[in-house]
Amino acid sequence: MSDHVEFRGGDFRGPVIGKAEYRQQAPAPTALDALPPPAAGFTGRGEELARLRAALDPAATDAAQAVLVTAVSGLGGIGKTALAVQAAYAAREEGWFPGGVLFVDLHGYHDVPVTADQALQSQLRALGVEPEHIPATADERAGLYRSVLADRATMLILADNASSPEQVRPLLPGGSRHRVLITSRHRLPTLGARLLALGELPPDGALALFDRTLRAADAGDPRIADDPESAALLAELCGRLPLALQIAAALLSADPGTPVHELCTDLANARSRVDRLDDGERSVRLAFDLSYQRLPAAEARLLRLFALLPGRESGLPAVEALQGDEPGAAHALLSALERAHLVERGSHRGRWRLHDLVREYAADKVTTAEREAARERVLSFYLTQAKAGDLRWRGKQAHGSPPQPFRDREEALAWLDEERENLVGATRWAAVRKLSFDASRLSAVLADYLEWRRYFDDGVTVSRCAQAAAERAGDAHGEADAWNRMGISLRGTGRMQEAFDACRRAYALYDSLGRDGGKAKAVSNMGMIRNDVGQVDEAVDAFRYALALLRRTGDRHSEAGAWNNLAITYRKAGRVKEALNALRRALELYRETGDRLREGRAWHNYGITLNVSGRTWAALDACLNALDICETYEDRHGEGQTLYALGLIHETAGEPARARSYWLRAAEAYDRAGSARDAAYARRAARFLPRTAQVSLPALTAPAAPTDTPAQAAPPARTTDSAQPAPHPPDAPGTAVR
Repeated sequence: MSDHVEFRGGDFRGPVIGKAEYRQQAPAPTALDALPPPAAGFTGRGEELARLRAALDPAATDAAQAVLVTAVSGLGGIGKTALAVQAAYAAREEGWFPGGVLFVDLHGYHDVPVTADQALQSQLRALGVEPEHIPATADERAGLYRSVLADRATMLILADNASSPEQVRPLLPGGSRHRVLITSRHRLPTLGARLLALGELPPDGALALFDRTLRAADAGDPRIADDPESAALLAELCGRLPLALQIAAALLSADPGTPVHELCTDLANARSRVDRLDDGERSVRLAFDLSYQRLPAAEARLLRLFALLPGRESGLPAVEALQGDEPGAAHALLSALERAHLVERGSHRGRWRLHDLVREYAADKVTTAEREAARERVLSFYLTQAKAGDLRWRGKQAHGSPPQPFRDREEALAWLDEERENLVGATRWAAVRKLSFDASRLSAVLADYLEWRRYFDDGVTVSRCAQAAAERAGDAHGEADAWNRMGISLRGTGRMQEAFDACRRAYALYDSLGRDGGKAKAVSNMGMIRNDVGQVDEAVDAFRYALALLRRTGDRHSEAGAWNNLAITYRKAGRVKEALNALRRALELYRETGDRLREGRAWHNYGITLNVSGRTWAALDACLNALDICETYEDRHGEGQTLYALGLIHETAGEPARARSYWLRAAEAYDRAGSARDAAYARRAARFLPRTAQVSLPALTAPAAPTDTPAQAAPPARTTDSAQPAPHPPDAPGTAVR
């Protein structure tokens, strides 16, 4: 190279200074390995990671038809970026992308997101294109980008945090050789991408994330291993959301002396978990804010209102009632919120749910006026539907009632089962003065359904809510009814002392009000409790007193229940003839009042009593009647009881094979009813035919007077398989009197 410049032949007018610059030409720098570092403590995503690897593998058997784009979507803080980066590192280690990995954070949910054109220019510079060579128009830049990629070895383009298809579409290469991996809080179906939606971590993955994160800060930190129960609770309080889990782990790491259970207590008692989950650098509230602030007004309103529903998931009709807009509007809004991963599909089609932390976040956004109006609307909806469902499943139709919303008993029961958690939760709104009347009415409507399905704890909950509301309002009639229903439910849970006290309080209130019918119901229910604990004589006295009151009031339906319950007590006392007469009267009254379901219970007791009296084949007919009614009403527990009784009848008749078959069928019915203990006993009875041992129960000591608190029965002696226990009669289905 010469440093001499020739100026000869130039036309100069005045002094001239010559200057020459020499520059070594070198290629522009590239950024083809720009992945951020992998997340510390990454775990719990084995299945999802395997699916991403399969989508990215260029040697896969379907590589020629492979989808160009894979989109990972999910709620803010769910771990989309961590998963995508982990998959990119795994792919790079496999040597699948020799051309390198391009990475761009599109900041799609920030106030000023990266535009598609800005992203395109950034990627061109990363590929080594000089700034002055980047074309002026967007179309020309996109063409150059595809041309540059066409000359490169196979590459992976990772576009993180996209908020719309338009933001990433210009980044797609022209051919199918390269791969594109996108993360977004929205589903992006219009890109033709292979979609992977992320949910919360599984329980074991959440615990592993805690442990790995803590040990990253201190390899000897034993807190998760030493207290896995508290760690599991902490994971649930964090909604198993990776961001929340990482923040909780950071809070523990920052204070090595804090036990896990202390942070659990802190979070559980916090006014807002969403606010408490903030480590100074990361915040759950901020993550949710970025999504919420982008919502159109109608979607934001529905999200706020949805958070008011008391159950974990809800059906579309309840959401529509909550919203109060024109029919059909809610579905489109829910679909939009689902695409944004702010609502999720529930247990099946037509049902929707919110992540726990999203629910808490959204509920905090509701105004007082919105809350009051929305709760009124949805409570009115629940009350109307529950009344219709109660009538339909019991085969009733109110006179002059509007058209039924349920086509048949099965549809009514399906709705009650699906919405049970919401219905029970709505009765808690009885604490709000403006809602207390409808919430208490809902409690009463649910009573029969909850008892029949054996949701006794729920029955206690709804009765307590109604009782407290009635007491605050000075409604002695409503309070007495609530105490009576509470006693019935407490008996179902086995809490006999509390059940008796509740019925006794109901009796005292009914007495002060002069309601003989109410007194009869309460004393009949006290008689059932006395019968349960072996106070047979006192139970007989209670039922006789109840019958005297009921005959005076003319309540034939409640009278049928009292006769049925008296018959059970008579049979226990060995007074079989009197028991049969009482059951005939109960059956006659149930047929007269049209209560087919409770008629089935009376047929069951009639069959057991006939078998005790030696009338085996008549007993068989009675139990088959009961079984037919149980199957009609899908009374699985009643079906189990009656099948068990049929096994006893066949065993009495000397037919052990048939007896065993019925007991095994009884076990299956008990399983469907969720009665594991009864199912186990039925299987044990089938296993040990013929019987060779008798199980004895400890004697009970009855109190001196019938008005005293009943003695609590001791549990039966435990038997082992080797003891070969004899089959015992199934619990006789007594009838609660409301």
